Amino acid sequence: MAAENTERAPAADFTFRDEVRNSDPAAIRRIIAGTGFFNETELEIAMELVVERLQKGASSGYEFCFAEAGSTLAGYACFGPIAGTVASFDLYWIAVAPGFQGRGLGKALLARAERAIAAAGGRRVYIETSSRAQYRDTRAFYGRCGYRLEAVLADFYAPADDKLIFVRQLGALA
Repeated sequence: MAAENTERAPAADFTFRDEVRNSDPAAIRRIIAGTGFFNETELEIAMELVVERLQKGASSGYEFCFAEAGSTLAGYACFGPIAGTVASFDLYWIAVAPGFQGRGLGKALLARAERAIAAAGGRRVYIETSSRAQYRDTRAFYGRCGYRLEAVLADFYAPADDKLIFVRQLGALA
């Protein structure tokens, strides 16, 4: 009996866009909720950022990269300049829907965000995440993508849940 082909399509099989659509808040909520990592307050924050972008446009300070598989939003990244800095940016959110994980999509979204940041004059990208065990793979992903742990804020989110701040200096990005 022949083995079943379970190979997943690579990130190249996705289409990417930067413009925000009215359907994105609900789709982002589905992605964020589907990961099982975030509470209701965090879900609301993720949606608020995209709604603010829809309402205020570029003046919101939030930029987005979206990945789609057909008409389905498969993942996204949200980033923006850090107020009061010359060339530093925050990556606020990066998430891939569970059914699309493991295909290089997170790496492709991060690379697109980094290119957009560099094009906007950004030189450093900061990412914050939790020290909880469930974020182990997330932290490893950032490390594989060239980010280094810059700071630890003990008990930031809750007792025994530290805020970890990763940073990457952007160089010449293709």
